Order: sequence, then C-alpha cells, then structure tokens
Amino acid sequence: MDQSLVKTPQVAQARRRDLRHWLLRRVSGQAGMATAEYAVATVAACGFGGLLYKLLTGSAVQQLLADLLQRALSFLF
Repeated sequence: MDQSLVKTPQVAQARRRDLRHWLLRRVSGQAGMATAEYAVATVAACGFGGLLYKLLTGSAVQQLLADLLQRALSFLF
C-alpha cells in the first residue's frame, strides 16, 4: 500500500491546518469590504430615519394621522 495514502493522525492534523489557513486567507480578504458595507448601510439607515422623523413630525402628516386614527376608532366603536 502506498504510504502517502495512509491517514495518520499527523497527516490528518496537517490537512486540517492547511485547510484552516486556506479558509482564513480566502475570508480575510473580504473583511474590510463587509465592514465598509455595514458602515454605508448604517449611514443610509440614519439618513432615512431622519427623513421619516422630519416627515412624521410635520403638522400636515400629524393631522393626516390623527384623522386616520379618528376614522378607524369611530368605525370600530
């Protein structure tokens, strides 16, 4: 039997180590990109939240929501 095909604990450990190193090299190249994407998404969400706050605290929208709520409550009761 060919000795290179025999799986000893040392060979298995070396293969796991090589696989772990290969995976870390593949994943680590994208770590900065994922962080940048999260930062852009966070800034976009904050901007959208600010826009919603401005819209919902405006008097016209507050009146619209109050009328809608009044109609919904009068329909139920």
